[in-house]
Amino acid sequence: MASRRDFLALSAVAAAAGVAAPRLMAAQKKGGDSDQARRDEALPNNPPLAMDLFPPEHKYGVGGTQLGNMYRVTSEEEATGMLAAAWEGGARHFDTSPWYGLGLSERRLGRFLFDKDPSEYLLSTKVGRLLIPDASTKNAGNWQGNLRTNYRYDYSADGVRRSIEDSLQRMGVSKIDLVYIHDLSPDNKDMGSQWQEYFETARKGAIPELERLRDEGIIGGWGMGVNEIEPSLAAMDAGDPDVILQATQYTLLNHRDALDRLFPACRKRDVSLVIGAPLGSGFLAGSNHWMYETDIPDGFAEKRDRISAIARDHGTDLRTAALQFTAAPDVVGATIPGARTAEHARENQASMTVDIPADFWDALKSEGLIESDAPVPGQA
Repeated sequence: MASRRDFLALSAVAAAAGVAAPRLMAAQKKGGDSDQARRDEALPNNPPLAMDLFPPEHKYGVGGTQLGNMYRVTSEEEATGMLAAAWEGGARHFDTSPWYGLGLSERRLGRFLFDKDPSEYLLSTKVGRLLIPDASTKNAGNWQGNLRTNYRYDYSADGVRRSIEDSLQRMGVSKIDLVYIHDLSPDNKDMGSQWQEYFETARKGAIPELERLRDEGIIGGWGMGVNEIEPSLAAMDAGDPDVILQATQYTLLNHRDALDRLFPACRKRDVSLVIGAPLGSGFLAGSNHWMYETDIPDGFAEKRDRISAIARDHGTDLRTAALQFTAAPDVVGATIPGARTAEHARENQASMTVDIPADFWDALKSEGLIESDAPVPGQA
């Protein structure tokens, strides 16, 4: 039987060719459910899913948070320049979400991809929030500017379908490769301890619907896009995810819990990981934000400075070490740092294509700055 990694390596031609038959069979099994057929009309009939690009060369992608005005307004010139530089440098894996700038990130990314061959890139977005026009909305969360959109949560089957339809319309694209259930997690301040109630809705609605859409070839795969490990493990118990976009839990500065709990579960279930926030939302590139907050954990600034000094002594830099560290494990398919400008995109890409001396990683382990069993680049 083909493994999950084999599935994720299917060519675009094979994925597209297999769409019609499973959808026809599904319709026959449902006895010609006309309501279901009507609901599916707005979804792609034959999307050229770019699953052959996962994992991409250098295990690298581009996160779309800063296209959504994270922390400050990103100008149209900056957004376009960043995407153009990323594409020119070879990036073909792009991640976005309706939540990023309440639709702004999707619109900007869609405009850039509009004239690109869909088989040449891998596109992921997320479900769980439906956007609502609201002219009074300005800043929301970390998103800045006159957003003019609000949101509500919906993890039902119908909500998932509508969210995908809305994303296709906002982006103006013909397909979505990967769909993540977004922010269904205890760290979501809207949910807190009630996240499990939302998860139960997703278990009965979003998860089986995404598996149906995957099985019928409408999307390439599904998973969770979350900041905590618990919902990732719960999703693997509740369904059959292909990929987990795990943010905030695997960086140079914090990775013990992922090594102990997340990696073994993903290996057992043959689930690939995409690492979000590999730079700690900028902290490992020199910013004053750690995981979307300005409260820096005790000792992290000193630890960052020490790793940075060791990196300089070994002819490399902190950003390069941080990005390559998150891409090193065998269970990781890609790491997806965000970028605001063309310069940021070029720096991130350069970091993924240089060699780091093995002595550097040995030094970090000998000083206890990273875990002794943490995978590192070049490790057999």
